[in-house]
Amino acid sequence: MAVRVFTLEEANEALSAVRPLVARMVERARALAAAQARQATLHGHIAGNGGDLTPSELAAAAAAVQAERAAVSGYVEQIHALGVQVKDLGLGLVDFPSVRDGEDVLLCWQLGEDAVESWHRLDEGYAGRKPL
Repeated sequence: MAVRVFTLEEANEALSAVRPLVARMVERARALAAAQARQATLHGHIAGNGGDLTPSELAAAAAAVQAERAAVSGYVEQIHALGVQVKDLGLGLVDFPSVRDGEDVLLCWQLGEDAVESWHRLDEGYAGRKPL
C-alpha cells in the first residue's frame, strides 16, 4: 500500500476524523492497561494460594483483556486506514507523513493539541519535535 503524504492543511483537515478515533483509542488503551493489571493481580493471588477465586473471575478478567485489546486494535486500524501513523497509544500521539523542503518528514500531533503544529525528521521521533 502506498503511503499517503499530507500537506499541513490536509493534516489539520484530517483531524476532524482522527481526533475522535485517537480519543477513543487512548480511552480503550487505558482500559486495557487496567484490565491487564486486574488480570495480573488475579494471577498473583493464584500464585500465592488461590484463595477464594472462582474460575468465572479468571475468565471474566481474560475476556476483558481480550475485548479491550480488540478495541484498541480496531481504532489503530481505522487511524492507519486514513494514512496516519500511530506512535503512542497512551499519549494519543500520531504522525502524518509529509514533505518539507524536499525531505520526507512527519507532521506530529498529540491528543489535546488544537492543530498540527510540530514536525520531525523520520529518524528523530517525539524527542525531535520542532514547531512548524
